Amino acid sequence: MAADSRTEDYPHEIDDQLTGFDSSVSSVKSMLDKLMSMPRNELLQKLDPLDQAKLDLMSAYTLNSLFWMYLVTQGVNPREHGIKQELERIRTYMNKVKEITDKRKAGRLDKGAAARFVRNALYEPNEKDPRKKAAVKKAADTTPDTTQSKRSKQS
Repeated sequence: MAADSRTEDYPHEIDDQLTGFDSSVSSVKSMLDKLMSMPRNELLQKLDPLDQAKLDLMSAYTLNSLFWMYLVTQGVNPREHGIKQELERIRTYMNKVKEITDKRKAGRLDKGAAARFVRNALYEPNEKDPRKKAAVKKAADTTPDTTQSKRSKQS
């Protein structure tokens, strides 16, 4: 009988939505239990500063979102409450952290390697090595003689 009176307390059309809400609240509770099982100082020591900022922002956003839901259940319009500005402020900081993360992932230019690629890709007819210079000069000297001797034979 108690189950019959409980099912009549709300319209059956929202039964699926309430079931989804209950499962969402259960998953949030399990995540918070995992997060709260370890002391915060110990958790923060294991993280680098960027991950610490992400954790703090996630915690603040989660708490403010839960307060948003509380206001809705109490019949207060959260869009007219200060919680909306707080959530926007946290979102701007989340975007800043995302930009920093994206910059960290972006490729970096190795100026020294780029300079070596450009230097080696350019043709330099004047070699600095005397042996190479002598070989180039000898090759240049023999090439014009060959073409001149062919021309003199043709005349």
